[in-house]
Amino acid sequence: MAAERAPFEHLPVLPDEAINALNIRQGGIYVDGTLGGGGHSGLILAANPGRLIGIDRDEAALAAATSRLQQPNFQAARGNFCDMPEILQGFGIAKVDGILLDLGVSSHQLDTPQRGFSYRFDGPLDMRMDNRASLTAYEIVNHFQEKEIADILYNYGEERRSRQLAAAISVGRKIRPIETTAQLAEIIEKASPRRKFGDPHPSMRSFMALRIAVNNELDPLYNSLEQIIGNCLATGGRIAVITFHSLEDRIVKNLFQKLTNPCICPRDIPYCVCNKAPLVKKITKKPILPSQAELETNNRAHSAKLRVAERI
Repeated sequence: MAAERAPFEHLPVLPDEAINALNIRQGGIYVDGTLGGGGHSGLILAANPGRLIGIDRDEAALAAATSRLQQPNFQAARGNFCDMPEILQGFGIAKVDGILLDLGVSSHQLDTPQRGFSYRFDGPLDMRMDNRASLTAYEIVNHFQEKEIADILYNYGEERRSRQLAAAISVGRKIRPIETTAQLAEIIEKASPRRKFGDPHPSMRSFMALRIAVNNELDPLYNSLEQIIGNCLATGGRIAVITFHSLEDRIVKNLFQKLTNPCICPRDIPYCVCNKAPLVKKITKKPILPSQAELETNNRAHSAKLRVAERI
């Protein structure tokens, strides 16, 4: 088992690519909507912006970042990036010149057993990014209907054996409450086919799905990004989004496509009559992927994809 509290990791994913994508200008106002340990924010501050606002719902992340980034032009707020319009209003900011979002879970959260995010360490079934939230993985695993659990595993984890695993969880919790990550991982492993060498752990997709459900990471993403771009981003400002999950990336891709080409006219009409103007232009036609050098030094970067758009 890892130490009780892992040091907060500062190693950002796609660091040069993300900062270059923001096209930071001196005097501009920028937002790191997923502050974490402050890795990306430190790079943004090094580019000498006028002001940087860091947002995170994780209390430990805020403490680590504010301790690390002690600069007069940096301010932090506890909250979800989905609440960015209200948070910026509280700082007296109408529009910003750039927004960075690094979606998913941090290395610190995964490596701290007490947070309950990982099947690799034994800890309580928690998985909350914000400890003020009421829903935990324990609640889902022990009290949700079997079908609800199967739907979560399939829809958020793309787990093809979701029904079998949900049934195994249902049987297991009747014997005794499933209170720890080790208990859950053992149930999933016993209900899964024998692994071949090199196969991922059978719990990987299920743990990811539960984390997404606990923190409501996907359902509001499309609408929240649309609101952030429409209400917070100044003309010429850029939004850079790093995803680690195919469902997240698909949401970002589809939204950028819609905002680039919002026309709703029937295809058989020779010209547009709806007069819906594009809100952004895509800076990246295809996602930017980590370099081989980064993959060799940062394991978390393997599934990362960066998409960038600029407000028109």
